[in-house]
Amino acid sequence: MSTYHSLVVSSQDFDRVQQAMTSSAGFSVARLDSELARAQIIEPKEVPRNLVTMNSQVTYENLHSGKKHTVWLVYPRDANIRENKISVLAPLGSALLGLSEGQEVEWLMPGGARRLKILDVAYQPEAAGDWDL
Repeated sequence: MSTYHSLVVSSQDFDRVQQAMTSSAGFSVARLDSELARAQIIEPKEVPRNLVTMNSQVTYENLHSGKKHTVWLVYPRDANIRENKISVLAPLGSALLGLSEGQEVEWLMPGGARRLKILDVAYQPEAAGDWDL
């Protein structure tokens, strides 16, 4: 279950996430694949500063609980829950990718649907000129 929103993904992230999905399976991966199929793909140098891209640090609010969380959106090999590094293939990670500050999404998570709102993208590789992350 997702609320339709404008999903924007860099061509680099699109290619790398597609590659990561080839070695995984499951409901979250199928949903991410479906979301990517409708995404607007742009070049990395065109990425707006407030867009959640891979390796971004993002603060979001769980609108059901009111709690705010800051996480890093990473590739599966870099995921580490103790360091708040969330895999793009996890339900939360796939919900965040391609959203901009102020956007909301309703997404099925373990334990039920959650409504999330992007509050801040504190770090984004494209905005910082870190093209190789």
